[in-house]
Amino acid sequence: MQLILEDGTVLSGKGFGYQGSTSGEVVFNTGMVGYPETMTDPSYAGQILVFTYPLIGNYGIPENQSIDNLLSFFESEKIHLKGIVISSLTSEYSHWNAVKSLSDWMIEHQIPGIEGVDTRALTKRLRSKGSQLGKMVMEGKDLPFYDPGLENQVRKVSIQKPIIYEKGKKVVCLVDTGCKFNIIRSFLKRDVTVLRVPWDYDYSKEKFDGIMLSNGPGDPTNVPETIENLKPHLQGDKPIFGICLGHQIIALAAGAISYKLKFGHRSQNQPCIQVGSKRCFITSQNHGYAIDDQTLPENWKPCFFNANDGSNEGIEHRTKFIRSVQFHPESWPGPVDTNFLFDEFVNQL
Repeated sequence: MQLILEDGTVLSGKGFGYQGSTSGEVVFNTGMVGYPETMTDPSYAGQILVFTYPLIGNYGIPENQSIDNLLSFFESEKIHLKGIVISSLTSEYSHWNAVKSLSDWMIEHQIPGIEGVDTRALTKRLRSKGSQLGKMVMEGKDLPFYDPGLENQVRKVSIQKPIIYEKGKKVVCLVDTGCKFNIIRSFLKRDVTVLRVPWDYDYSKEKFDGIMLSNGPGDPTNVPETIENLKPHLQGDKPIFGICLGHQIIALAAGAISYKLKFGHRSQNQPCIQVGSKRCFITSQNHGYAIDDQTLPENWKPCFFNANDGSNEGIEHRTKFIRSVQFHPESWPGPVDTNFLFDEFVNQL
């Protein structure tokens, strides 16, 4: 199998998982653990993921155990990315909870992989030139490049009709633009009922105590329906919280502008500094777009920024409890340093 980038770079390796070709945007993740959670994160829809950590598959894939109708060890019902690129596949896995190998799991979900690639060199190229389109090609099975940014990826990963997760008296309306399961779990363990609605659902007539906008894939400008549905609620008094794509949707609804990062933030060790303090939090992230906080209206302000590149990592309203962060306080995988943001939101319900 070969990995072919749009700049002409060709890398050869050995195929594993599903035996087929695929194409998408090639991005990299520097996390050392959590490949089952990462691969089931809907935010990776349309992308070919490069794992920089050299050993992948060594602890296998866990069983499909469910609690509260949510798979316990995955972030959605299936793998959403287009393929993975790794240095070395560990076929003989070892973990008390593992029931199958990474390769067998990928065959079930029809996801191809390529191993034997110098992923560090590939990552350096993507870092210097930026994320680019690519394709993983089996011999005799070529296909065109595919740009996921030209399509509404959210439409593909959101639910089709509302779902209620009953837990407590307080109710959060969760707008699913590609929601990770651990966002839902984070509310349920705080005894908050979750009304999960599709990305383009008009929830203005529903009964709830607060609004949550989830993570998700792609360019936030591709979901104008979600942005328009939110705008009236920014004028109301109910608390609003957003994560990742949800952060960008809130910012765009407020009047700010988004832009694409050169190679994105995809890791479990992104340092974020809280504005007005010297506190630095280590965060889990997965996004290719960011908000230009210089375009925020006067009644909004930045509340976090990235210590590596200075990009915006969070905004909040000056007088209302409307807050959003670019990183993932629910983690999974990653550090739980910013879990308190859920507590602060729930306390406002």
